[in-house]
Amino acid sequence: MRVSTRLFTLMLAALLLAGCGFHLRGQANMPFKTLYLDAANPNTPFIVDLRRNLVANRVRLADSPEQADLVLKIVHELTDKQILTLGGSGRVNEFRLAYRVSLRAYDIQQQDWIPAEEIALRRDFSFDDTSILAKESEEALLFQSMRSDMVQQIVRRLGRASPQSEDRKQKTEDR
Repeated sequence: MRVSTRLFTLMLAALLLAGCGFHLRGQANMPFKTLYLDAANPNTPFIVDLRRNLVANRVRLADSPEQADLVLKIVHELTDKQILTLGGSGRVNEFRLAYRVSLRAYDIQQQDWIPAEEIALRRDFSFDDTSILAKESEEALLFQSMRSDMVQQIVRRLGRASPQSEDRKQKTEDR
């Protein structure tokens, strides 16, 4: 009786998930075949992760802009750490971590696919100076997580990118 109840419950859960439209995200369908990744420092962990993720999404990375359908220019990648709150004794209680990437995507005719923009991520975390090593590890993990999130956001934006018409450019400039 127990086995059949568990089997029924498992089958019911599978049917409910299938019925609601749930499916794994899978790979992004890119509207271009080749991409040239233009970054000032091509060996940062962010660029390495971005390159790996693009290859996993079946994008061929070109050796020069002339060989690519699209150029992704990473203008800059910045990390920042600010004091968020102080305790009564003047000790830091919380920090705010920020991770910003400025980018632009354009084709060989210099037509924007993604106009120049900056993507910013922030994370707040509590700090305790009695466990400095643990908090330094937590900070490193938060920056790593933000870097991974940033790569995913950029890949999703590239998957939705298309050449901008004059109307879209005007709307973007008006904002």
